[in-house]
Amino acid sequence: MRLAKALMVLLAWPMVGMAREVGEVDTVFKWLGPNHKIVVEAFDDPEVEGVTCYLSRAKTGGIKGGLGLAEDRAEASIACRQVGPIRLSEKLKDGEVVFKERTSLVFKTMQVVRFFDEARNTLVYLVYSDRVIEGSPQNAVTAIPILPWAQP
Repeated sequence: MRLAKALMVLLAWPMVGMAREVGEVDTVFKWLGPNHKIVVEAFDDPEVEGVTCYLSRAKTGGIKGGLGLAEDRAEASIACRQVGPIRLSEKLKDGEVVFKERTSLVFKTMQVVRFFDEARNTLVYLVYSDRVIEGSPQNAVTAIPILPWAQP
């Protein structure tokens, strides 16, 4: 009974940021269930106005993938861009999670964390995958210099 409750809590665990799917491409045809694919998602940094990040990642298909039981690969790519005037929240913390998504039924997540390089006035975003027991060293990074935004 406790395991069932713990599983329900983990499955209902809210994502830190909500991403909107921009597009997808199929990479492997599957006879049963959805195809394996690469999805591109966009999300706004919840603490920094004027920044949008684009994330591409593998999504496992097949029967397990269609039922949400498959484990997605750890590889991901990220590109964050200034899309308006950047306004920093007063409560920015280095290494703060700005986006998190489950990539397996229970134990694996993909997350994006933010750092502020004050010496260069630049925001740095890192995407990586972790697992309860063993994470992955695969990662990707992007940086945005904080520049004045030209008004039309």
